[in-house]
Amino acid sequence: MALILPEGFQAPRLRQIVLNGSALPIRSQLLTTTVDLVTLFLTVDHPSSYLHPNILHQWLSFTPRLEMLVIILLSPISNFDVERELTRAPITTQITLPNLRWFAFQGVGAYSEALFRWISSPHLEKLRIFFFEQPTFSIPYLVQFINTTSNFRFSGANFNFSDEHVDVEMYPLEGVCAFRIGFICQHFDYQVHFITQVFSALSQIFSTMEHLALEHEERNDCGQSSEEHGVVDRPEWHRLLRSFSSVKTLRVDGGLSDELSRYLQSDSGGLPWDLLPELQELTYAGNSNAGDVFTSFIDARQNTGRPVTLVRRNCPQHSFVSSFVGDIF
Repeated sequence: MALILPEGFQAPRLRQIVLNGSALPIRSQLLTTTVDLVTLFLTVDHPSSYLHPNILHQWLSFTPRLEMLVIILLSPISNFDVERELTRAPITTQITLPNLRWFAFQGVGAYSEALFRWISSPHLEKLRIFFFEQPTFSIPYLVQFINTTSNFRFSGANFNFSDEHVDVEMYPLEGVCAFRIGFICQHFDYQVHFITQVFSALSQIFSTMEHLALEHEERNDCGQSSEEHGVVDRPEWHRLLRSFSSVKTLRVDGGLSDELSRYLQSDSGGLPWDLLPELQELTYAGNSNAGDVFTSFIDARQNTGRPVTLVRRNCPQHSFVSSFVGDIF
């Protein structure tokens, strides 16, 4: 049974709250009286501890000094249910969290969009978002939220595909990962589909990014194809890569070399003129023969006067981080 804190419980000098599965009553005075709160970490693992976005939004309006906000929904709630709740009790007030530096969320898109629409944090330094697989996906308010954050300027992105989920880490010119977004999804074609939707929506924000890496966590030997996880349509890959029009260096691991080499061409076998137009170096990982799969792409770029240097590196030792919570800190 989940711990349910009494409605009248107060702690006005409290600075950190970490609740794993514990439920706060809707009229709880805990968060409405803790104006000095700097850390709020809520893990919802049971319907009894579920927080309506409207209630969470109200609580956040009482925490002007908040520096870290973590909301993790371990049980997927349908977008329809969240949207129905918001229709009954809509959020109508914009709040600003001027001291918020770290924000992490795991759940469904409708819930996060309800928060991003009505919250701004201009000095945010780290953003972590993980979504459950969902049939429809739209993030206009995440785009709006990022656009109001002055610290987010990225130079590189690292795509990590695994058997269970996909996530993308984005880095500034110097420093550690500032923005991480992903999907809990098992099929490779679905992973590419969902992440393509994200970066198509965020293409303007990442249009100046110069470094791109595509990695695939494999349980088999290095160099095996990822096609067994689902075939991705060529237009889907093209749509994803077009989100990075300024990329100058592309790194691909052995598990994706075969597939990506085919998708760097058009359906007619030619080279799409608007695909990675600024690319200067392509690095691949795998055996010495793996570079042969990129031959047609390299030759085509050479013939168009936009040469690309092909570089081989040793088979990578994956350091894929599968724990969302563990990466927050």
